[in-house]
Amino acid sequence: MRDSIMLKSLNSRWVREQKVKGVPCAGEVRADMPDTRMRCPIRPALLGLAAALLLADFACAEARVWNPRDYGAKADGVTLDTQAIQAAVDACAQAGGGSVNLSGGVFLSGTVVLKSGVTLSVTNSAVLRGSADIKEYPSLTPGVDYLYRARFTKYLIYAERQENVGLTGDGVIDGQGVMFPAKKGDDGGRPYILRFSECKRVRVSGLLFLNSARWLSHYLACEDVEIERVTIRSRERENRDGMDIDSCDGVRIRDCDVYSGDDAIVLKSTVAGRPCRNVTVTGCRLSGSPAALKLGTESQGGFEDIRFADCFLYDSRDGIAIETVDGGVCQRVAVSNIVLRNVENPLFIRLGNRGNPVPGHPVPGVGAMRDITVSNLRAEGAGRTGCSVTGLPGHRVERVTLRDIRIRFAGGGTAEEAARKIPEKEKAYPSGSMYGTLPAYGLFIRHADGVMLDNVELSVSEPDARPALLVDDVRGLETKMLPGWPAKK
Repeated sequence: MRDSIMLKSLNSRWVREQKVKGVPCAGEVRADMPDTRMRCPIRPALLGLAAALLLADFACAEARVWNPRDYGAKADGVTLDTQAIQAAVDACAQAGGGSVNLSGGVFLSGTVVLKSGVTLSVTNSAVLRGSADIKEYPSLTPGVDYLYRARFTKYLIYAERQENVGLTGDGVIDGQGVMFPAKKGDDGGRPYILRFSECKRVRVSGLLFLNSARWLSHYLACEDVEIERVTIRSRERENRDGMDIDSCDGVRIRDCDVYSGDDAIVLKSTVAGRPCRNVTVTGCRLSGSPAALKLGTESQGGFEDIRFADCFLYDSRDGIAIETVDGGVCQRVAVSNIVLRNVENPLFIRLGNRGNPVPGHPVPGVGAMRDITVSNLRAEGAGRTGCSVTGLPGHRVERVTLRDIRIRFAGGGTAEEAARKIPEKEKAYPSGSMYGTLPAYGLFIRHADGVMLDNVELSVSEPDARPALLVDDVRGLETKMLPGWPAKK
């Protein structure tokens, strides 16, 4: 796999980050550009018609762009521009939709509510900066019945039950998250940068997002979402998920670069009975302190038809984490063409029973997990913990295929670690480190049916007294081409 598929241009990232420092980055027009004008003759009678149509198109385009400066925005980074930006959004929506463009300055703002047909565009000469005053973020509670409905109600950008909405541009959206200290139980004191709730046809592209006070972007119960070429830098402290895709249907994420203080890209299903499904993540570069690419922890609605492919994961505790611990069915998950570097636990698959209920709903029973395929995965610099695939007694992970896997672990395990008995930890919060150092340096599988290991190579940098593979209560284990390592049962 070529790095160019996975890694965004360092030069492009440098240019974008200069904007935060106030350095303008303009486009370039060169005299040596080829002349692409039409060479075929045009009849004089048609020329006037073509010109008239062209002028009409330009007039229409101009009419569909709204400038918050026309409504009083100062863009000086000091004056609060919330009302001016909102007035431009409202006028745009009332006119049938279009674009609200921020350009040429720093727009300081509290909550802006997007409406159907409106795209908020932040150009490469602009920064949309969240106010440091929590009073500028009124509480907005989504109507959908979901797990955190009463807890998280403040955002810089918000849309609910709208259609054809988006964020675009090459500019910067800065949440100023360091201005909102984390306090235990203070869920209302740290705003998200953006939340779309029950929206349809959402488009987000090109932007650099910085420093959210909490989850950076939450897509809740949305349909038909496209996120592309987005860069996220938000790693100052905890609770900084980059993207949360929650009980959505039809999401495409591609060519994004996320460096987050919590999970980088995480799928959740916090709406009981509404799965997160038909989601693809491709061509992304991801690093999250807990996990780079994750399903869970919240799984009340389940997961269906998920695809992760062609991604580079680095500097994270967990790489690929697939978790169902709050009920729900997780099924048909395909992970392929993944490169990992300096990730402690490259692969973690867990069916547990934490059992967190959506308020007002019964406590969920144990969920189910089946039809998981991981192929063409390469990991260097993994830790000494080991990877795991685990269910519970009477609740087994079903039909897991690991194919064309190469992982190099740190090694150094002892005979005492090889003899460890691993507790079930049925109710525990799931993570790749939840069991401590595993009794296998490579892969520990327990309470599973129909496991296929095909061309899986697990190696260590230092001598290790543990086996590469340890299986416990596994039915239907099939192995092919396991170069150089024995299994212990």
